Amino acid sequence: MPLRSDWSTEYCPIRRSLDVLGDPWVLLIIRDVLHGRGRFDTLRDNLGISEAVLSRRLAAMVEAGLLSRVDYPDGNRTRQGYAATAAAAELLPILQQLAIWGERHTTMPDGGGHMAMIHETCGHETTQGQICSSCGETLVAQEMTWVKPWKNARDRLQPAGTLA
Repeated sequence: MPLRSDWSTEYCPIRRSLDVLGDPWVLLIIRDVLHGRGRFDTLRDNLGISEAVLSRRLAAMVEAGLLSRVDYPDGNRTRQGYAATAAAAELLPILQQLAIWGERHTTMPDGGGHMAMIHETCGHETTQGQICSSCGETLVAQEMTWVKPWKNARDRLQPAGTLA
């Protein structure tokens, strides 16, 4: 899913990673899917993204192995949504570290508030992206809750392969 150039055959793993993840929509879509918001309409509305752009990104992310299509019932019919693959779930430390970096190095808009990342296994907030700063365990999506005061929300993350 090249953003500007095709780096898929480069020796540098950072370039190859950016070939897949370099579009900012990709990480935002993964964030929402890990929060159980993998239905097309929900993604579109939550992200404020056009249907055409979202359709292209979702197709490319399925092709890249970041998302899988999953069926879900919608009244009398079955629709398809998107679930994180194991590859996407491995991006959790990067997403959490981006949140930590953003809180430290960007200005919080008025009305915002600190986003706490709670490791449900020990019940404490972590200040690290990959390993819980309280208990030392590796952080995985299904054991994490993100507390977002600007939305008055506590979002429990979903394990790979599930659509809430």
